[in-house]
Amino acid sequence: MALTPRLDLRQSQQLVMTPQLQQAIKLLQLSNLELADYVSEEVERNPILEVGDPNAETGPTQRGGEQGGTATDEGMREGGSAENASDGLVAADKSLASAVDTGSAADSALDANFETNIYNNDAVSDRTDLQNSGSSGLNYEGAGAIKGGGGFSDERSLDQTLEGEENLHDFLTRQMAIQLTEPAERFIAVHLIDLVDEAGYVDADALADVAPRLGVEPRLVEATLLSLQSLEPSGVFARTLSECLALQLRELDRYDPAMQALVENLDLLAKRDMTALRRICGVDQEDIADMVREIRTLNPKPGLAYGGESVQPVVPDIFIKKTRAGTWVVELNSDTLPKVLVNSQYVNELKDIGGNKEEKAFVSDCVSNANWLVKALDQRARTILKVSTALVKRQALFFEHGVRFLKPLTLKDIADDIEMHESTVSRVTNNKFMACSRGMFELKYFFTSSISAADGGDAHSAESVKFRLKELIDAEAPKKILSDDKLVVLMKAEGIDIARRTVAKYREALRIPSSVQRRRLKNMAN
Repeated sequence: MALTPRLDLRQSQQLVMTPQLQQAIKLLQLSNLELADYVSEEVERNPILEVGDPNAETGPTQRGGEQGGTATDEGMREGGSAENASDGLVAADKSLASAVDTGSAADSALDANFETNIYNNDAVSDRTDLQNSGSSGLNYEGAGAIKGGGGFSDERSLDQTLEGEENLHDFLTRQMAIQLTEPAERFIAVHLIDLVDEAGYVDADALADVAPRLGVEPRLVEATLLSLQSLEPSGVFARTLSECLALQLRELDRYDPAMQALVENLDLLAKRDMTALRRICGVDQEDIADMVREIRTLNPKPGLAYGGESVQPVVPDIFIKKTRAGTWVVELNSDTLPKVLVNSQYVNELKDIGGNKEEKAFVSDCVSNANWLVKALDQRARTILKVSTALVKRQALFFEHGVRFLKPLTLKDIADDIEMHESTVSRVTNNKFMACSRGMFELKYFFTSSISAADGGDAHSAESVKFRLKELIDAEAPKKILSDDKLVVLMKAEGIDIARRTVAKYREALRIPSSVQRRRLKNMAN
């Protein structure tokens, strides 16, 4: 057969991940706070985009006044799409319109008083959908405007007005300048301070490399370290937990031979082996109990008291509320949802001005990206609402009665209910939190494996089994400690078919000591 060139026509199908689809997928797995940061970045790249005030009044939504911010359990029972009224997506004060602002709040934004305003507050101006609003503008009357006449004028530069807490590094450096006078010691001390972590510890391996790196004698490094260990907070510059506690006990003048033996055998204390500790320390039971109580008053991480970053509280993405009629309402947290607007008046001005082909292409891309962002935010909010509604419907008994009634649930169950793919449900439940009357829970919390029932009934959720296991251990008497085998018997009597190794695994996950350790701990407490 001869090989000759020829032309063939073939037809095939393939799935292409367009940039818009990638953007929608990315937005779906972001929390509300992460979404706000993402929108801020888009505003910086796109000149026609603006971020609106979350607390401003909202107008009609993108779809001709249709609102979808909440869902009731009446709609859950009826089922159906999240975009129709039968699903219970009724209008509410905090509706989906808070997430996508397309109202006319910015129509009078150009009424600016340039005599009393020095600069405009672009960061808090609104954004409107180009397809639904014919005009928009920038609001020049913001909180950032400086009024003229009689006002307080601060002529300091920005860096002169900044204030911050003193961190551990600065606190130690300030003390070191007073404690050490020799230039060589100060040179070493500066390097040692840089090695201190946020808890106040120095890594032993990194400490061993200081002398060859600086070209000094190891004894000089050790002497400098001993001097620095006398600084505040007490226990800083320690290499191990035992050394940290020993430094604090020396300052309290309580580091006697018995206490030294206890500090050097903290592993036995962690195991609650009081018999071995009494033998090593040479004290009776009453003395060892007093020594343990004194150890507990010490600070194992002294550095955290200085300049530690404040822990940011978790902000819920979804609210679950119960009405007076006894129905559940699923509501998006619109306070943390960013508002997006397209400055259509600016776009029209750019079109009227004209320009070359590249400028027109740039404006067209900006408009297209802005509209896609608005649609992606709208779709994200509706998808989250769909998943949350189906989740509340499945776990209604949990919201009514607590963890004991949590049902086993998989991503596929919710995906089948809302007719979406499991990967979509997984992205929605990623890093999202739900606030209800029983507290705040991550959406992943409601998806647990199942444990068979001993009597052949409905399966039990692994989380509810853990909760029941903790209840049994908390209620045990000091003289009747429940072993893992006994816990298996008690739980099978309640209809939970569970193995001993599963009980041990759940107990360790809950950080509950074994029966032997619990017996020692309760005997010591008594």
